[in-house]
Amino acid sequence: MLISDRNFLAHAPANIGVWLTRVLGGLLVCLTLVACKSDATQSPLAPEAKVLAFGDSLTYGAGVLPEETYPAQLQAMIQRQVVNGGLSGELSGYGLRRLPIWLDEYEPKLLILCHGANDLLRSLSEEKAAENVRAMVKMARDRKIDVVLIAVPKFGLMRAPPTFYEDIAKEFDIPIERHVLNDIVENNALRSDAVHPNAQGYRMIAQAIVKRLQKSGAL
Repeated sequence: MLISDRNFLAHAPANIGVWLTRVLGGLLVCLTLVACKSDATQSPLAPEAKVLAFGDSLTYGAGVLPEETYPAQLQAMIQRQVVNGGLSGELSGYGLRRLPIWLDEYEPKLLILCHGANDLLRSLSEEKAAENVRAMVKMARDRKIDVVLIAVPKFGLMRAPPTFYEDIAKEFDIPIERHVLNDIVENNALRSDAVHPNAQGYRMIAQAIVKRLQKSGAL
């Protein structure tokens, strides 16, 4: 049955309003469910628990003093030992080979993983970087070690992190810090060079991790 233009216009505002209300209500429900699903929980960190910050120069703290690195600043914030396991220039493949040595040595309760930056800088295979980062997360989880993943942005025109970080976080149901490195890269006042944070930038990383740990229940 066809509706005349006049009848449609007469009833359209009310009908559209009801339809929009239902659609928006459904979207809110979906977003709420997604948000709840992505809120990974972790075991509380005991005061004596060790935390391993593992990665490349972003973890090592290139461009700043040792006490200004994000692991050092994080240690002061959470009052737990944070071991700096950063190695400047490291590719994710070498990190994968190096990680078990550090896990055996320090037996951390929490791993903060920030890796893949050098793979992206050198335009190496994202698929291989994803494979290596995933293997590092799995290695820690197989040892019952909680993990916080830091997504690394691409250092070019498209600075958003590759999607594999989000995929890995969802697969293992672990907290992920998605934005802080991207925010730092886009702000000259937070960097010591083209890619590395300055002391203030590293402090922002530490603060972002604290928020993730609080949200997950680790703190």
